[in-house]
Amino acid sequence: MTENIRIVLVNTSHPGNIGGAARAMKNMGLSKLVLVSPKVFPSEEAVSRASGASDLLDSAVVVDTLEEAISDCQLVIGTSARERHIPWPLLDPRESAELTYKEGLETAFVFGREDRGLTNEELQRCHYHVHIPSVEAFSSLNLATAVQVIAYELRMKLLSLGDSPIVQSKWDVPAATSEQMDHMLEHLENVLGEIEFLDPKAPRQVMTRFRRLYQRAQMDQQEMGMLRGVLTAIEKQCR
Repeated sequence: MTENIRIVLVNTSHPGNIGGAARAMKNMGLSKLVLVSPKVFPSEEAVSRASGASDLLDSAVVVDTLEEAISDCQLVIGTSARERHIPWPLLDPRESAELTYKEGLETAFVFGREDRGLTNEELQRCHYHVHIPSVEAFSSLNLATAVQVIAYELRMKLLSLGDSPIVQSKWDVPAATSEQMDHMLEHLENVLGEIEFLDPKAPRQVMTRFRRLYQRAQMDQQEMGMLRGVLTAIEKQCR
């Protein structure tokens, strides 16, 4: 059941944190590590901090962008330490584990940079944000520690499911992937420009809110295809 869960680290500065995250993952039975443009990797410091979890470092996938890291994911949960200008569906670590095993989708937990976390644009690519409720006076967590908290809650949820933690999909068609969502939103933006609903020179937060809307809906691939078909029909009428 953990094969569908990946840990994604974005732009990690210190290789020791990559090793620490790998150790935290292996402690809790997770094995899929994806690194987005790490500053230094591979690294002896990462191997040293992994303390026996170097096999996760050896199998880690390194990509250039977050889009690549989550392209085939159907559920993306991004860690966030602060409120954003546009509110996003918010979970605590335990709720995020509940959701992961309830849905049984290809899932990514995304962790940001040590000094400033994830950008607004990166967080907008997530269906949910997860916030670890540390004390306000000293709220900053080490990256590997944050991974450990999430991995622990995933482990505890898995153990609570007993001997047969098989999740039956509630859908008759697979859920849409992050890549399919990106293509649909690009298509939508083009159509909204053609019908002059959207001013490309001053889009404000329109597309951000559309992204939040459609990600919250968690469409399946057939529904996504239907929507793309409607957009194509609108384009034909416009032309």
